[in-house]
Amino acid sequence: MKRGGAPDDATLTETGLSVGRPRGRILLIACGALAREILALIRANGWDHMDLACLPAILHNHPERITPGVRELVQRHRGDYQAIHVVYADCGTGGQLQAACRELGVDLVPGPHCYAFYEGLARFEEHGEEEIAAFYLTDFLVRQFDAFVWRPLGLDRHPELRETYFGNYEKLVHLAQSEDPELDRRARECAARLGLAHERRFTGFGDLEKALARWAEG
Repeated sequence: MKRGGAPDDATLTETGLSVGRPRGRILLIACGALAREILALIRANGWDHMDLACLPAILHNHPERITPGVRELVQRHRGDYQAIHVVYADCGTGGQLQAACRELGVDLVPGPHCYAFYEGLARFEEHGEEEIAAFYLTDFLVRQFDAFVWRPLGLDRHPELRETYFGNYEKLVHLAQSEDPELDRRARECAARLGLAHERRFTGFGDLEKALARWAEG
């Protein structure tokens, strides 16, 4: 795996992860946390007219850098593609990413974050306040738990902070994109480390797959 959980067949550019070259008519600009799943969908559906360029997944810890990064990639590649789509939700940008995409004339995946579009916006919203005390992990975040949760919060150095960060949570919900017993085991371990109950909820690719299919058809 490369930086940020990138697939082994990916290459890294100065901006982040880049898969393929401008050989088709559609470019997907995405979060590196979604690269594995997007590539799986491209391969499974034969969408060989789609290319993928990703910003580093770690930007989720710095959402103020997401919108400028997306804007730079759109402007850089606009002349190379018939269509460009952004595979992000709002992702903590406070509406800035949506506004930038509207200004640039490109689509993005509807929703507040990837947890919502993986599960499906309608279903995610149904949970509403009943899951206000839930902490969500996707397959990517289970794999990268130490790099994206444990160490950035300083819990590797100060485990006593666990109660400060997670004392108001009741359960860890693993939104699973794949059937992988090893990931399930690791998700249960993550829950135990945080002192939370564990729930596994299989989502598959949810609205992500629907968005890509719509864009693939043009």
